[in-house]
Amino acid sequence: MTQKHQMVVIFIGMFIAFFLIVDKLPQDITFTKALNIASANGKMEILDFSFDLNNRYTFWSGIIGGTFLMLSYFGTDQSQVQRYLSGKSVKEMQLGLIFNGLLKVPMQFFILLVGVMVFVFYQFNEAPINFNPTATEVVLNSEYAEEYINLQKEQQILFNNKQDYIKSFVNSDNPEATSYISAANKHNDSLRNRARILIEKAGKNQNIKVESNDKDYVFIHFILNNLPRGLIGLLLAVILSAAMSSTASELNALGSTTTIDLYKRNTGEKTEEHMVKASKWFTFAWGIMAIGVACVANLAENLIQLVNIIGSIFYGNVLGIFLLAFFFKFVKGQAVFIAAIVTQLVVIALFFLNEYHIINLPFLWLNFVGCAIVIVIACLLQLNNKNDRITA
Repeated sequence: MTQKHQMVVIFIGMFIAFFLIVDKLPQDITFTKALNIASANGKMEILDFSFDLNNRYTFWSGIIGGTFLMLSYFGTDQSQVQRYLSGKSVKEMQLGLIFNGLLKVPMQFFILLVGVMVFVFYQFNEAPINFNPTATEVVLNSEYAEEYINLQKEQQILFNNKQDYIKSFVNSDNPEATSYISAANKHNDSLRNRARILIEKAGKNQNIKVESNDKDYVFIHFILNNLPRGLIGLLLAVILSAAMSSTASELNALGSTTTIDLYKRNTGEKTEEHMVKASKWFTFAWGIMAIGVACVANLAENLIQLVNIIGSIFYGNVLGIFLLAFFFKFVKGQAVFIAAIVTQLVVIALFFLNEYHIINLPFLWLNFVGCAIVIVIACLLQLNNKNDRITA
């Protein structure tokens, strides 16, 4: 029931945010024109059918790698499976799974569309050079303050010069205006990168851990500075609801898995009351560990990408183990265990080789690669074991 209420709050908040963004655009900027502005800046390139591995997000990486990622997440991850198992009946569990599939893609698409509209909003309204106010405060109290202020002034001049070209583009779809707007936004990105470097230097000199990557602060900045206070509370509740929903599922999954698969198996039979208390303590311990990781972790390029990277490193291996259990029943547990360890080491190695540009394998492909490797290695180990017995 709690999950349903959270979903309702999230949808209401996102729809309100979307319509308020459109409403705050200039009167002559319709929704269609807003999409044209976004398209001129490359924000509407939804599908890329190329086989270029330099682009991590293509149609093929989404269909193949993304499919394996979703199969792992919704089919094997305890945090998702426990939601189906907690249904009152098989029919309710099936409906939950169907709605999850039907709503997931439209919801993600709409969230990305809201992000696109926020980008368009800041084409007509001045944006800070860094959306993280804490980061700005740190650098303004450092020896880099003057250099940072100069970057802010340069950004302001760029924004003012861009306005006439945007109006020209909207009214006549002028190719010269399109070219200038695109170049101006690239220049703005360059200024933001230079500001990010100054923030990192200021943080190091002051021994302050500050997040210079501000992509996950953009929407929050828009909410806090452009919406009425009552709606600010609702939309912050949307963000907290989504975070609470995900966190609660993960912690409950970790707590129950630790209790049943590790604690109960190694301590023998205990009373139900004892196991419930143990589950609560394990959940608490995992929560403390999660807080510790959050204190030292970086956001990568953005939070969603970080979640998908972590999932891609581990999920392919997990899915392969499940597929072995379902479709390769001749493979025994020892072969699967060894294959899983070897595969995980290989996948982690592939990820870091890609990060250091030694190979070119975007992280979404790791889901397919990990699944395939664990199946192949497990089958070969089992077949080799049978051959050894026959030879003996």
